[in-house]
Amino acid sequence: MKNELIYFATALMFFTRIPVPFTIPYSGEIMNRSQKYFAWVGLLVGFVNAVVLYLSYHLFNLDIAIVLMMISSVLLTGAFHEDGFTDVCDSFGGGYGKEKILTIMKDSRVGAYGAVGIILLFALKFFSIQALGNIDFVKTLGIVIIAHTSSRFISGTMIYTHRYVTDIDVSKSKPLANKPLDGTALIVSGISVLVSFLLIPDWRLIPAFILAYLGKICMGWYFKKHIGGYTGDCLGAVQQVSEVLFYLGTMIVWKFI
Repeated sequence: MKNELIYFATALMFFTRIPVPFTIPYSGEIMNRSQKYFAWVGLLVGFVNAVVLYLSYHLFNLDIAIVLMMISSVLLTGAFHEDGFTDVCDSFGGGYGKEKILTIMKDSRVGAYGAVGIILLFALKFFSIQALGNIDFVKTLGIVIIAHTSSRFISGTMIYTHRYVTDIDVSKSKPLANKPLDGTALIVSGISVLVSFLLIPDWRLIPAFILAYLGKICMGWYFKKHIGGYTGDCLGAVQQVSEVLFYLGTMIVWKFI
């Protein structure tokens, strides 16, 4: 149990700015084993976002509440996944060939492709949540939690389905470069998704999850075609895109089913 607490705390420190009130040991092996709790951290992040959305909605209006929620998410996570998304936009948008793409991806500067990409992503996220909130605000709170949890689970499955390609000595996600854990770890991660779905026991959300996962499959195919696998930035991009796809998928099923 102590080791599991260490793994969870490691995941919490890696993906959020939440301070851990005790000292924990660190190693590449501990970081690798903490991957089973990545989606659980997403569950926590989603809950915090839902609370901010709920309180802000009653203080202001839906539009302002969504903006404040997005700000709180960036502050809570340090824009960790958003940074990966912008790097992917810049590298695949401006790079030709594996070496050039990976070189641009390691550049900390944001280029035109990254800037345009993140603006469009935030816009799509805002308007999709706004549309859901106008249909059913209470359920939208649960949708936010499910989306954050599911997207991190989906992103984590890349470790099991694709090959890591970046030089692990320079990759910011080098602790994730180790081999995948056993099936039990994947089950532990998947349980967090099931827990989040209990918030809104609606079978119509299953197609939304499938759409988000299909997005991961398409992105994984694209990454494999151009660089032979995934990088840490690719994981961040998959998380962001699958989160938005879950919102869009929910809109579709609410509208037609």
